[in-house]
Amino acid sequence: MNGTMAASSNRIMLGPLVAAIDQGTSSTRFLVFNSKTAELLSHHQVEIKQSFPKEGWVEEDPKEILQSVYECMDRTCEKLTQLNIDISNIKAIGVTNQRETTIVWDKETGEPLYNAIVWLDLRTQSTVERLISKTPGRNKNHLKHKTGLPISTYFSAVKLKWLMDNVEEVHRAVVSKRAMFGTVDSWIIWCLTGGRSGGVHCTDVTNASRTMLFNIHTLDWDPELCKYFDIPMEILPKVRSSSEIYGLMKSGALNGIPISGCLGDQSAALVGQMCFQEGQAKNTYGTGCFLLRNTGAKPVMSDHGLLTTVAYKLGRDKPACYALEGSVAIAGAVVRWLQDNLGIIQTSEELEKMAASVGTSYGCYFVPAFSGLYAPYWEPSARGIICGLTQFTNRKHVAFAALEAVCFQTREILDAMNQDSGIPLSQLQVDGGMTSNRLLMQLQADILCIPVVKPSMPETTALGAAMAAGSAEGVSVWSLRPEDLSEVTSEKFEPQINPEESEFRYARWKKAVEKSKNWETTEPVANGNGETSIFCSVPLGFYIIGSMLMLVGAKYIAGHS
Repeated sequence: MNGTMAASSNRIMLGPLVAAIDQGTSSTRFLVFNSKTAELLSHHQVEIKQSFPKEGWVEEDPKEILQSVYECMDRTCEKLTQLNIDISNIKAIGVTNQRETTIVWDKETGEPLYNAIVWLDLRTQSTVERLISKTPGRNKNHLKHKTGLPISTYFSAVKLKWLMDNVEEVHRAVVSKRAMFGTVDSWIIWCLTGGRSGGVHCTDVTNASRTMLFNIHTLDWDPELCKYFDIPMEILPKVRSSSEIYGLMKSGALNGIPISGCLGDQSAALVGQMCFQEGQAKNTYGTGCFLLRNTGAKPVMSDHGLLTTVAYKLGRDKPACYALEGSVAIAGAVVRWLQDNLGIIQTSEELEKMAASVGTSYGCYFVPAFSGLYAPYWEPSARGIICGLTQFTNRKHVAFAALEAVCFQTREILDAMNQDSGIPLSQLQVDGGMTSNRLLMQLQADILCIPVVKPSMPETTALGAAMAAGSAEGVSVWSLRPEDLSEVTSEKFEPQINPEESEFRYARWKKAVEKSKNWETTEPVANGNGETSIFCSVPLGFYIIGSMLMLVGAKYIAGHS
């Protein structure tokens, strides 16, 4: 009897709860927070399989993504029930997601028409090169004044164009007006709110700002951009704010609960880290690495290779906030590569132990440009390299170099951000899965020469989505007023090496980056016999044509002397 009373009084004390779906590149999570204390009560995580059908291609199965969301929800609800927490206290659900990843589905059958093309995917490199070559002065920033983004394989528009041009089912569905396009947030929300039976086809401003089809000033799809990429506007989702009721859950234990928050994962982490003031910044270490700095109500254009993106718009009538972003493609993904491709480690924890056992890369530098280089270079032709090897180098040094690579890449985007803003960051707020690696955090402080501050609750991305959902009009169980935000406990890593050594290592890294550039031009085109023509290599083509012209010129001169 007493136990039951204790449990029920416990339930009452918790007050309203808010949940978040966190659908990332490598896993899906469902997390439930106490809206009054921001405490994480329970969660469940499911890994997502990535497939690599060809070199540079990265895909995921949209149905597996959706199934993982349902599984995480069910498991978390079971765990809450075991903890005597009443799931009817969950008042809202927020969604946060891997950005740019592109899905097209049939609105009549509800079936995806192709795998999701993941943000890291490089199949659109030739499209991107073709688009850039058509711009005045071959300028990759040709659309930046509207989008805040360079023309790059990273963003959704070129992936969507590839699907329309190369997948017959997608082409047919577009022609017969059955196709729906969305990033992962749109796919999840459409499915959870009923799918083909009245599902809501929407996205939020932060996800829309990563497509290259969205005007960051008007905060809507841009007809000129859609025309530029040949995308019919009727397949696009409706753009909404990051915090409003989009629709209600239509099945399962959480049936009838509003989905009322939506933020791309990096924006969600900015909110979860409470970076609401202009100048505040955070760095998230996930599959990639993303440094965002709040620039307030005005979009700031970067002169140093950073992106201008929508940070959040926390309500239909609230102003949009913008951010400068430094995006690094490969951070945690390098750990997975060492594990799955090279077999150097069995688990990510092992990487930390192995690297710590040598404490140095012994002059070995690893540039993991598997998907080209993102910020600040935007070089799709770069590829990964490991250099500075000697007979002394072993796998432990390579492991250490892999961790250093994450830190050096962060240093490059931090430098760019400091140059753009003119006000250097005095410390770096960090979050994401890799921050549990203490060696990495210490290395990061050493390489940046500033303290690194890590919150003790690492799930800031999910927290941001929950805050957006809980504070939405019509839900209003989470206050975002500065005086109501809960205090965050954190740990600080101070730099421990002298700046000279740090600068020396950074200069070496820069040298390694130069060597990784211009490695891969577009796929060679086979001639009629299925053989590759040497003229497909651009530098070699110029060289041969130049040599021929010189020979012809020499003959001509000889004939006239």
